[in-house]
Amino acid sequence: METDGRFAPDSPEEARELYESIGPCAQVVTREIAKAMEFDREEYHDRVTSEVVETARDALFASLLEVSDGSREEFEEWREGYEGAVDVMGSENVDRVVWHAFDGEAVAATYQHEPEAAHGTLRRQAFGRLYQPVLE
Repeated sequence: METDGRFAPDSPEEARELYESIGPCAQVVTREIAKAMEFDREEYHDRVTSEVVETARDALFASLLEVSDGSREEFEEWREGYEGAVDVMGSENVDRVVWHAFDGEAVAATYQHEPEAAHGTLRRQAFGRLYQPVLE
């Protein structure tokens, strides 16, 4: 089993702190992208709204979530010891599983090839299902 990512908060409070901490980064990234797209000052103020920066912060947070990646056997062993609910997406007929747990719930996705794609999909699912409700 391998892990990938940086954020594995232990509580909703820690998740909110991490989410808040990347706000300035999201602003810088958004500003630099607007510069690269050659937005003038007026276009920047018209198009780069607080919703755009918030979307950047959501994407950054999700992309930094720690995920575990292992064989089906490794996942089942982890799952047996996990006391929370686990929602598994995908086919039971593939060899690999990627998962993330937070605050008594977990999401998992199965895959056969392309671990990077599985990690990205799982992170978006984890953000939407596990984190968004506590970050709102």
